[in-house]
Amino acid sequence: MRVTLPDGTEILAQGRLDLVPSDRPREPDFALYLDGRWDDDPTVTWPCRVLGWPDFGLPDDERGMFAAVADLYRRARAGELVEVACYGGIGRTGTVLGCLAVLAGVPPAGVVVWVREHYHPSAIETAEQERLIDRFAAGA
Repeated sequence: MRVTLPDGTEILAQGRLDLVPSDRPREPDFALYLDGRWDDDPTVTWPCRVLGWPDFGLPDDERGMFAAVADLYRRARAGELVEVACYGGIGRTGTVLGCLAVLAGVPPAGVVVWVREHYHPSAIETAEQERLIDRFAAGA
């Protein structure tokens, strides 16, 4: 699914379970995958980074995740076609979209509502994921 952030930056977002429809116009220039099951996917032939992040949990390396989100945003702003995805496409992907929305100017207090309105109504599944966005926003 294409998500356009408030500053016009476009991000592709999805999961592997088709809970969110894939709308990939072509192979991305770069992808950030939030589930180790992307590691050995033979269909992924483009540059990507895979983060360790358990379903419904928090990333194994929070600082690394924050840096990866900032890099993804920088790439998208520079005109690259970028993609973010976890396994289901709802919680972890929604959380990263929330962090990206903060970088694009959405106030942290309104991020969950913004992501649910512009991506998926169940995005950002846990209170821990909401707090992760708050920590990201505090350092952004």
